[in-house]
Amino acid sequence: MFEWTSERRRHLAEEPRAPIGRIIKLFRPYRGRLALVGAFILLSSLVALASPFLLREVLDTAIPARDAGLLALLALGMIAVAVTTNVFDVLQTLISTTVGQRVMHDLRLAVYAHLQRMSLAFFTRTRTGEVQSRIANDIGGMQSVVTTTAASLVSNLTTVLATIVAMVALDWRLTVISLALMPVFVWISRNVGRERKRITAEQQRKLAGIASMVQESLSISGVLLGRTMGRSAELTERFGRASDDLAGIGVRVSMAGRWRQSSIQLVMAAMPALIYWAVGHTGAISVGTLVAFTTLQTSLFRPMVSLLRLGVDVQSSLALFARIFEYLDLPVDIHPGTRELPGARGEVRFEDVDFSYGEAPTLTGVDLTIPAGTGLAVVGETGSGKTTLSYLLPRLYDVTGGRVTIDGVDVRELTFETLSETVGVVSQETYLFHASIADNLRFAKPSATDEELEAAARAARIHDHIASLPDGYDTLVGERGYRFSGGEKQRLAIARTLLRDPPVLVLDEATSALDTQTERAVQEALDGLARGRTTITIAHRLSTVRDADQIIVLDGGEIVERGDHDELIARGGHYAALVSRDEPLEPGRGKEELAQALGQAK
Repeated sequence: MFEWTSERRRHLAEEPRAPIGRIIKLFRPYRGRLALVGAFILLSSLVALASPFLLREVLDTAIPARDAGLLALLALGMIAVAVTTNVFDVLQTLISTTVGQRVMHDLRLAVYAHLQRMSLAFFTRTRTGEVQSRIANDIGGMQSVVTTTAASLVSNLTTVLATIVAMVALDWRLTVISLALMPVFVWISRNVGRERKRITAEQQRKLAGIASMVQESLSISGVLLGRTMGRSAELTERFGRASDDLAGIGVRVSMAGRWRQSSIQLVMAAMPALIYWAVGHTGAISVGTLVAFTTLQTSLFRPMVSLLRLGVDVQSSLALFARIFEYLDLPVDIHPGTRELPGARGEVRFEDVDFSYGEAPTLTGVDLTIPAGTGLAVVGETGSGKTTLSYLLPRLYDVTGGRVTIDGVDVRELTFETLSETVGVVSQETYLFHASIADNLRFAKPSATDEELEAAARAARIHDHIASLPDGYDTLVGERGYRFSGGEKQRLAIARTLLRDPPVLVLDEATSALDTQTERAVQEALDGLARGRTTITIAHRLSTVRDADQIIVLDGGEIVERGDHDELIARGGHYAALVSRDEPLEPGRGKEELAQALGQAK
C-alpha cells in the first residue's frame, strides 16, 4: 500500500521552487531504492564492458592460435556477461518502475488532497473537466518520464562514461574522432526540447478543453439538454473540431525536431565507416582492436542518443510538471482549526458578518443569534444573500469581516471533522454517487449498521420505497441519482444527514424544485429531521417557514426585518409583500388579508 502523511503532503505542496529542483525532490523519499538502482546499473555497465575485450581476444589470440580451450572460455565469458547484465537490467527496471509509480501516486494524491482543501470559490470558477484533466491527462502524460527517467539517466550516463574510458584505453585518437560532433548534437537536442515543451503545453490545454467538453455534454444533464434543445449535432460538430485540433497538435509534437534528430542518428550511424576508413589508411591497430573499438563505438551511440532523447522528453514533460505544480501552489484560503466541540448544544451566532465574492459586498453587518434547538428561516428576493449566509456556517466560504460562532466558538477555530459533525447541510442540489443506496447513505457514517440505515430511511419517509425495489438497499442509484425522482433523492439526502445526527442543520431551499405533493412528503421528513436541532432554513416557498421561531428578511445583503410570522405579517413590510406573492399560508388568511395588512402599513 502507498503511504501518505501530512509531512509528505507538505513536502509536495510547498512554496514555488525551480521546476527541476522540485522534480528532483519528488524522488528524495525513495533515494535508498534509487541508490540500489544505481548500483545495479553501474555493475551492469562494468560487466558489459568486458564483451568488446573478450571479442578482441577471440579475434587476435584464440582464433589465430587455434586454441580451442581459450576460445571456449572466452565464449562462456561472453555468455556470462549477457546473462549477468540482463539480470541486473530486470532488477533495476523493477525497482525504478516501482519508484516511478509511487511518485505518480504521490503527485495524484497531492493534487487531489490540495483541491479538497480549496474553498468553494475555486470550483465555481474552474470547470470540472479541467480538474480531471490535470489529474488524469497531465500526470498520466508524464508517466513514462517519471517511471524511467532516473534509471535511464543513470544507466545511459554510466554506460557512456565507462565506454569512453574503454575506448580511450583502446585508442585515444579514434576516440577523439568519434566524439568530435557530440557538442553540436547536444545543442540541437536542447533546441528540439524547447520546441516540444511549448507544443506539449498547448496540447495539454487542448486535452483539458476536450475533457471539460465531454464531462459537460455527456453527463446526464448535458445529454438531456442537448437532446431537448436539438443541439446534439452541433455538440458533435464542436467536439469534432476540438478533436481535429488536438490531432494536429499531436502530429506537431511527434514531428518536432524529427528531421534534426534523424540527422544526428544518420551521422552516428556513419561514424563506424569513418573509423574503418581512417584505420584502413593508417593501419595503426589490429583487426581485433578495430572490431572491439567499433563495437564500443556502437554501444556508445545507443546510450548517447538515448541521453539526447531523454533531454528532449524531460523538457517536454516540464510543461506537464508546471501545470501540476500550478495546482499544488494554489493558495489555500480556508485552513482547519484545532479545536473540537464535544457535546455541542448548537447555539449559532453571526456577529457583524460581512462577506464579498469580489469588490461588491454580498452580506453587510449581519448580526444574528439562533438559540440552540430553535429554527431560523431566511427569506428574501433572489440575490439577496440567503444562500451565501448558509455557506458561511459550514465554512464553504470564510467571512471577510466579523465572525460566525457555534456555542461561542469561532467556526474558524474548529477542525474540519468537528465542523462536519456539528453542522449538517441539505441543499436543493442533491448529489448521489453512482453506487448503491446503502453506500450513498454510509458516506455520512461508514460504520452505520443496516438497522441504522433503515431507521434513518424510515425517519426520512423513504424506507417503504427502498424496500419495494428488487434489490432494496443494494439498488444502484445511477449517475447523480437519476434513477430516482427529485423528492426521492431529497429524502435520501435527509436520511444521509440523519445518520450523522448533527446538532445544527442548514436547509438550503431543499423543497423549492418539487411539486406540491412531493414537497409535502419531503417537508414531513424535514420536520422530523429538524426536531430538537438548531435549524437554518433558506426559504423559497414561504409556506414552509411560517412555524419558524424566528424569520429574517435579507435585502441587498442586509437584514431588513426580523420576527416571527405573525409579527412580520402584521408589520406589512418586506415579508408581507413576499408572502402576498406566495400561496395562502392558511385557510383563514389569504391574499386579501395580506393586501389589507400591506395597505395599513403604508
